[in-house]
Amino acid sequence: MKKLLNLFNLTEKINYQTEILSGITVALALVPEAVAFALIAGLSPLTGLYAAFMIGLITSVFGGRPGMISGATGALAVVMVTLVARGNAMGAEGDELGLYCLFLTVILMGVIQVLAGVFKLGKFVRLIPHPVMMGFVNGLAIVIFLSQLGMFKKTIDGEKTWLQGNQLYLMIGLVALTMLIMWGLPKIKQLKKLPEALIAILVVSTIAILSNFDVATVGSFIRDGGGEGLKGGLPTLNLETFSKVPFTLESIKFILPYALILAAIGLIESLMTLNLIDDLTETRGNGNKECVAQGSANIVTGLFGGMGGCAMIGQSIINIKGGGRGRLSGIVAAVMLLIFILFGSSYIEQVPIAALVGVMFMVVIGTFEWSSFRISNKIPRTDLFVLILVSALTVIFDLAIAVIAGVIVSALVFSWENATRIRARKRMKEDGTKVYEIWGPLFFGSITTFNEKFDVKNDPNSVEIDFVESRISDHSALEAIFNIVEKYETAGKQIHLKHLSEECKELLYKSNSKFKEVIVEDIDDPRYHLAANPESFTKGLFEK
Repeated sequence: MKKLLNLFNLTEKINYQTEILSGITVALALVPEAVAFALIAGLSPLTGLYAAFMIGLITSVFGGRPGMISGATGALAVVMVTLVARGNAMGAEGDELGLYCLFLTVILMGVIQVLAGVFKLGKFVRLIPHPVMMGFVNGLAIVIFLSQLGMFKKTIDGEKTWLQGNQLYLMIGLVALTMLIMWGLPKIKQLKKLPEALIAILVVSTIAILSNFDVATVGSFIRDGGGEGLKGGLPTLNLETFSKVPFTLESIKFILPYALILAAIGLIESLMTLNLIDDLTETRGNGNKECVAQGSANIVTGLFGGMGGCAMIGQSIINIKGGGRGRLSGIVAAVMLLIFILFGSSYIEQVPIAALVGVMFMVVIGTFEWSSFRISNKIPRTDLFVLILVSALTVIFDLAIAVIAGVIVSALVFSWENATRIRARKRMKEDGTKVYEIWGPLFFGSITTFNEKFDVKNDPNSVEIDFVESRISDHSALEAIFNIVEKYETAGKQIHLKHLSEECKELLYKSNSKFKEVIVEDIDDPRYHLAANPESFTKGLFEK
């Protein structure tokens, strides 16, 4: 009960003015984003707006990262568009089976994400290397920039064409004015505490409305995409989903892969954004708690007719730059979004798209890791390659593929580098025993190099292998030790092993009793663990 009531840190000082104003700014920026992602997925604008409201509210209250904003995202929308289209094709015309399949998929996606949090899988985000993080940030900044370029187009006869002439110049001028206000306002001492993004939106909107400029607005943007407008009612419980989608093996086989993909993309994007906000605020969020909150939010939004979502890096940056550090800013953003839908649609629809584009361009400038150019010749080439690779894959494909590829490449590079670090210093004792002093990590990648260090044929009759400066990392390493002992004994030579950890010795003893004579027990033997618990092995390591 205490944990349930302790949703907020009441001891922490909160600047309520800053939190509220930052939340309002985020809500304004959320509107075209949520609408755009809904249209990409082939859904109504309200489906995206409801998702932004419900997911934003739940994750703000219960999430593991105060200040982070969640809602409908493009990374999920590009997967959903295929799901909706295939679902519609499976049903009769006009049934909208694809829409109900989406809602059910979002619910299942949420369940998977909750389980990920319960089983504490969120901690694995710590394994993401820094070059992958930098590549992700740079790639996402480029994606946000490219997505905003679409706002410089207008729809003519159902086709998107670039703005020309006065319309283009007016758009560029208003975008530039928005950026200028956001850049200049913090530099004025008396005004630096004001939320520059919100002030810029209000000033540019006022100028555009009073001057009656012929520019795209939030309202025209929605109508050009096929929507009727921003106005709507409260989201309602949509139990039709369970009756519309037949509970069959075929339905499960269709929905489950999409649910797994969406859950993975959502968690990766959310946890990566969490990491980024941690760096910006010099605080630490709770990844597992965020997984549970994201999953719970998606379950709710699926039940109430939303499209599902995850953390939004652009809006999160807007919030953090605007001074939003607590849960209040996210709650205000979600509630204001609902107020816009219920009561303020006519006003919000008049906001020029140019003002919101200007805000997003400033987000791009603030998000991009410009330092990556400065350090490009100072970091290892492999790290630079990973950084560029992740950036490119984020732009070309999506975040999940980019991060997974980056982690795999980084892991392979790490393994290869460590595989070449194994060394063997050789010396002779007075009694004629040859000593191999092993240095470096012994694991699956370094086994071949390890084996090459020994000259079984020409070595004397007594050999000693000392692992005091080496670490046995996995079972492949143990097998390599077992094999080298076998080779020396087959050649009729005596071999002893020194400074193995207790766990290594235990596993080798289980594999063959002869190791009792081969392994030298010493008070200086190291203590560390392998990947698996030796007690879980009922048989010896090399028994069939």
